[in-house]
Formats: sequence, structure tokens, C-alpha cells
Amino acid sequence: MRRDGIVSEQHAEPAALVKCLVWDLDNTLWQGTLSEDEEVVLPESVREVVLALDARGILQAVASKNDHDHAWGKLEKLGISEYFVLPHIGWGPKSESVRSIADGLAFAPRTIAFIDDQPAERAEVAYHLPDVRCYSADQVASLASLPEFSPPVSTVDSRRRRRMYQAGFRREAERAGFTGPDEDFLRSLDLVMTIGRATDEELTRVEELTLRTSQMNATGVHYPDAALRALMSDPEHEVLVVTMADRFGPHGAVGVLLLEKRPEVWRLKLLATSCRVVSFGAGAAILRWLIDQAASAGVHLAADFRATDRNRMMEVAYRFAGFTDQACACTAGLSAATGDDIQCLHLEPAPQEPPTTLRLSAPTLAG
Repeated sequence: MRRDGIVSEQHAEPAALVKCLVWDLDNTLWQGTLSEDEEVVLPESVREVVLALDARGILQAVASKNDHDHAWGKLEKLGISEYFVLPHIGWGPKSESVRSIADGLAFAPRTIAFIDDQPAERAEVAYHLPDVRCYSADQVASLASLPEFSPPVSTVDSRRRRRMYQAGFRREAERAGFTGPDEDFLRSLDLVMTIGRATDEELTRVEELTLRTSQMNATGVHYPDAALRALMSDPEHEVLVVTMADRFGPHGAVGVLLLEKRPEVWRLKLLATSCRVVSFGAGAAILRWLIDQAASAGVHLAADFRATDRNRMMEVAYRFAGFTDQACACTAGLSAATGDDIQCLHLEPAPQEPPTTLRLSAPTLAG
């Protein structure tokens, strides 16, 4: 793909999905130049594109050379300011603004797109950030039809992704100004964790988590829709989804557990949690709950783990929870089913105290 967003016919390849589109304002988002004409116009077709991308979970930001207060006030007056995160409105190079937006979202440049009516501005961004895809203003109407702006599925979380990020920015701002122990800050958030059995509606959220999570994924295995449906209908398996929320708003689906229940041992085939909730102790809370459930059921726990180049944090979480390499008769029949590159960790559970920094709502698995 060329940097102007057009795919070469000779070397056409599936484009990586865009996670954030950065808009120029003058003669791109709106018609007219704000510094010259107060009555700039937002075409209805452009508004429709903004709303369509937002509904697909694609974040949108602004990189504009304008007076900040004047331009942001105009966005508010036009009724679309809420759709933009991390606005960069000033007089610096746009490549610096785009880079700052990518860093603020923790997105790789290849997942960022930039749209501007000025060829010189697009060239400046492309020179400094060659992985960022650049589009001209006359492509606005077609953006929503391009494959890189068309995620294959739309989930509850993707439709509210922008609001979750905005809540996250407010949450982090409060954390930065909080004085005192970290546990006190977590308690101040009124965190609620909900663990529940997956429903048909939630399957796409589960599949998305197995795809998107790498640092906190115990095996790196992707479970497609058909495999998840088969496990959901199997009475010996539990497919569990973890969601979180606090006083700032929902975190959305943040974890998935795939559990095989045998008479003497429960096998945790997969635990994957979102990196964005690591600092809230989500992984530890999930494991403590599962250990307590296994202790109540009088069974041992086994956990599949396959080391990757990114999931060292998940191994630490398992070890810290008490999982070891120690052999046990209960896991004798499990090792053959895991594969050569997957370890079968073991734990003999004991009752656990409830978490002190969040409220947990979860089912009873015994029986």
C-alpha cells in the first residue's frame, strides 16, 4: 500500500485495520478556513463518516494548525467535539501531533491514519511517520467503505470504545493527582469486577480478546467462533467473560477464561486479560477467585502455559498465585493433550480471602 492510502493492483495485500483516524480541520473536516471565515460548514456527509467510524470502534483525533480555543469551540458548536480524543490544535508540525496521539493511545503508527487537504502536510507526516497511512480530503466520503476502516465484527465494547478511552484519560488524570498508597486510589474508584458465563452475544467479545491480548495471554492461542461455541455447549467446559467498571465508566470486557472441569482437577486452558487493567490487579483477582472456587469444589487446578516473546507477565502472575511445575497424579492425563510447547502448571488450592480493592460478582462453579 502506498502512503496515500491507495492499494497497488500489482501488490494488493489485506490492509491492517485503522484504530485511529487523525483529522485536519480546515477544508477537510469542515469546509472553509476558520481563521478567515467564522461560518465554516460541516457537510452532513462528513458528519455521517465521523459517526460511522465511531460506531465501529475506530477512535478519531484532531491535528490542526489553528488557535486551540477557537477551533475547539467551533467543534463544540457543531456538536461533534465529543467524538474526538487527544485533540492537538496548535502551530507545530503535524507529524509531531500525530506521533503524540499515537503515543497517548499506545497505538503503533501502522494503525494510525491521517487525513488532510494539503499535500505538503500529508508529505510531512509521511516523511517522519512512514507507517501512518495518509488520505486526501477528497477521500472522506469513501473512508467508511475502505477495508482498513471496516472491522469484521462490531461488539458492545467496540461501539463504546471511544467513551471507554475518554473515561480512561479522566481516570489516569485523577491517578496522577492522587497522593497516598496505590491501594487507596483503587478503593476510591469503586471498582466492580463481574465474572459470568459467556452468552451468544458475547462470543465476539471473547474471540476479540483472544486475538487482541498478547502480554497477558497464557498460551497465545486464538479460539475462533466455532471452537468457542463447541466449548459453550460442552457440560465439562466453562467459557467465562470478565468485565469491569468503576465510577468513571465501563472498562468493558477485560478477560476470558476457558476452563475444563474434570472430577479431580480443573484445567485452565486459557486465561487472557487486557493489559489496560493490569494496574488494577485484575489478573490476580481472577486467579484468587478461581483458586477459591476450586478449593470449595475439592479439586486441584492445572493451567496451560506457553511462553511467548511477550507474555512473561502472565507467567509471573501464575507463579505468584502459587502454580508450580511440580508433578501431580491429577495432571497425568493432561500433558498429552497440551502439546510439546505448552507447560502444564499445577496448584493444590486453598480458600482465598475476597479482594480488598474491588467488589466481585461471580458465579459458583462447584457442582
